[in-house]
Amino acid sequence: QVQLVESGGGSVQAGGSLRLSCAASGRTLSTSGMGWFRQAPGKEREFVAAIRWIGAVTYYADSVKGRFAISRDNAKNTLYLQMNSLKPEDTAVYYCAACLNYYCSPSADFGSWGQGTQVTVSS
Repeated sequence: QVQLVESGGGSVQAGGSLRLSCAASGRTLSTSGMGWFRQAPGKEREFVAAIRWIGAVTYYADSVKGRFAISRDNAKNTLYLQMNSLKPEDTAVYYCAACLNYYCSPSADFGSWGQGTQVTVSS
């Protein structure tokens, strides 16, 4: 089992930046990658970004492509999401999760969800 704890959320004005962190512990070597998701009030949870360990392949939702960057620090066992040029529509609770499939991709199964961290972007 993998345990995930997100941090780094907060309130910023439009155009600002935040970096989210996701500290992983447990059986992290059993995962094929990790991802970030978000859920805005009254909306379903949606995919934001993912990274596959093999080849460090990254995937992004069209809505964040060019503005967000997912990365991993192996030494710290931590996943990051650098968010730049933030928009009010980026306001949501952000979650990290572990890929459960052998091949990590946006359509993979994700689990071991963290508790989430709130991001609020004001106009």
